[in-house]
Amino acid sequence: MEPSRMTLYRFGNTSSSSLWYELAYTEGKGRVKRGDRMWQIAFGSGFKCNSAVWKALRSITPTKEKNPWMDEIDQFPVDVPKVATLN
Repeated sequence: MEPSRMTLYRFGNTSSSSLWYELAYTEGKGRVKRGDRMWQIAFGSGFKCNSAVWKALRSITPTKEKNPWMDEIDQFPVDVPKVATLN
């Protein structure tokens, strides 16, 4: 849930590309190790759904990777309230 909420907070709703920002967030936090499996599931418009399972072929070293999160990764996660009041 954290990668999803932080992607929405930082980039807004990027539709289907949100999955890749979420994966990049996980990599940027150094949470992807060799042999890990990640399950991505996405829901599209209407009754569309797709999923994929990825296996990490190597451990990710965040400081050596180009990643859309790397300029601010140390500032995340931020506190995002689950419910916000509207004025």
